[in-house]
Amino acid sequence: MRVLSGLSLHNAGRETLAGVTLLAIAVPLNIGYAQIAGLPATAGLYALIVPAVVYAILVSSRQLVASPDAAAAALVASSLGGLAVAGSQSYLTMAFAQAIIAGVFFALCAVFKLGFLASFLSKPILIGFVGGLALDILVSQVAKMLGITINSGGEFVEKVGDLFSGLSSINGWAVLISACSIAVLLIGRRIAKAVPWALIVLIVSTIVTITANLEDAGVSVLGKVDAGPPTFTWPILDWITWLQLVPSAIALVMVTMAEGLLVARSYGEKHGYSTSPNRDLFAFGAANVAAGVSGGFTVGSSTSRTAAMDQAGSRTQLPSIVTAVGTLILVIFGTALLEHIPSPAIGAIVGVAIIPLLGIAEFRMLWRQQKFEFVIGAVCFLGALLLGPIAGIVIAFVLSLINLARRAANPAIDVLSASEGTGTSLLGEGSAGVVTAPGLVVLRFAAPLFFANATVFETAVHKAVGQPDGGAASGAAPAPIMRLVLDFEAVTDIDVTGAESLTNTRAWLTAQNVTLSYSRLRPDLGAKLAHYDLLQGVTVYPTNRAAIAELATVAPAGASAEN
Repeated sequence: MRVLSGLSLHNAGRETLAGVTLLAIAVPLNIGYAQIAGLPATAGLYALIVPAVVYAILVSSRQLVASPDAAAAALVASSLGGLAVAGSQSYLTMAFAQAIIAGVFFALCAVFKLGFLASFLSKPILIGFVGGLALDILVSQVAKMLGITINSGGEFVEKVGDLFSGLSSINGWAVLISACSIAVLLIGRRIAKAVPWALIVLIVSTIVTITANLEDAGVSVLGKVDAGPPTFTWPILDWITWLQLVPSAIALVMVTMAEGLLVARSYGEKHGYSTSPNRDLFAFGAANVAAGVSGGFTVGSSTSRTAAMDQAGSRTQLPSIVTAVGTLILVIFGTALLEHIPSPAIGAIVGVAIIPLLGIAEFRMLWRQQKFEFVIGAVCFLGALLLGPIAGIVIAFVLSLINLARRAANPAIDVLSASEGTGTSLLGEGSAGVVTAPGLVVLRFAAPLFFANATVFETAVHKAVGQPDGGAASGAAPAPIMRLVLDFEAVTDIDVTGAESLTNTRAWLTAQNVTLSYSRLRPDLGAKLAHYDLLQGVTVYPTNRAAIAELATVAPAGASAEN
């Protein structure tokens, strides 16, 4: 394993400059995310030091940036808010422990190669889940921008209520700072994307706050930031509290897996290098354990910072190490520079950063393309927003399983019959468009045969033969049907319930004086059918053409057959 893959003398200078850009982006954002999580600014800054270096050394992705992000911060705040007071020592200790637990789960996922679980969070679910968290965060940031104090650890409805009830106490200076900050961020991004506008906003707004004595006018500032490098400690909690942190840690792991692995793979494909999902999961695990023992909080994947590094031409993990060194220098020598940063400016920076996460454009796309997927995303959005992230992730998984079962239970089933001259699709999509032999039906079942679609399979056979419940089915081949060939090319697996269904189907066909055969049987499926004793006495044909050629008694003129 080569450390920092892709790094060479040729690109070292460019990668170092990209690291300076990442430092300018990450410092203000991590301070804001730490505040969202209810943690001191140092927790966000420490997460950029040891965890970032550990991740950069271990990860297979050359570009994915690991750091606390908006979703992780919201999850931390919502999950710990009911266990301790935000900002207290016990709250801080639980945040460290939560990161360690998440790290252990990441490592277990890597060891047992469970990266595929990330696939259960489809794009609509991620859009809805992250969008709900983003709107919850945005309410808190709007309050900061207006100079209003709200219960940042409360539920969404409570936050909105606090925001509206506090409108009478809006601070004009806070609004002015926020408006100017947003203007600089939005206009500056259009003028020159490479310029660290967030850092410029922090510097200028801090200077203005100090010179104009805006703290005396009621403008809130970041406050004292403890100086010094991160120290290695182990969070001391009773075992009951550790157990209480497990659900939220699992939620953090699943969201990071789904988003992080997808982003890592997409950039690898874009720039022609390979990635290893399980190695990346292990890197996330090590980074989170490092965060928990060095004073940081849960580390996830940062899509926005990864995109910024890609635009800056970075193709290695060196920028993360440069950022770690720069942050270490800052926390040792420069924390006094952070104390007077105005909270409205931080709110503006975080607010602008998370607006794309609301998923407005993505929801519009889902509505146009697939209404059902839109509903799934909307349910996840409302679940994360109104019930909290933990309930939201549970809803997301339940919806994923329902969606998966719905699709698996309604596969494409093509029926090829001689008398019709065309294929007829039963209970699914598609049409075969071929002619077979008189008295012969070929049925193609395009899915694994398992518990979710076993009944659908039996019903399709009954309809294909033309005698469901003793009567002819609409669109089925006319009697007498003498032989049914099951085309198993698209059947990749069969479980116990599916085997029982196929056994019942054989018995029913025998009672109807219909002979059963198989065609295009996959070797692995053949072994399973043999295990279930479903090959004995059944003829297996290599192709449908071979079955039709052998079994045809009268071939219509011009008849054709599928291969």
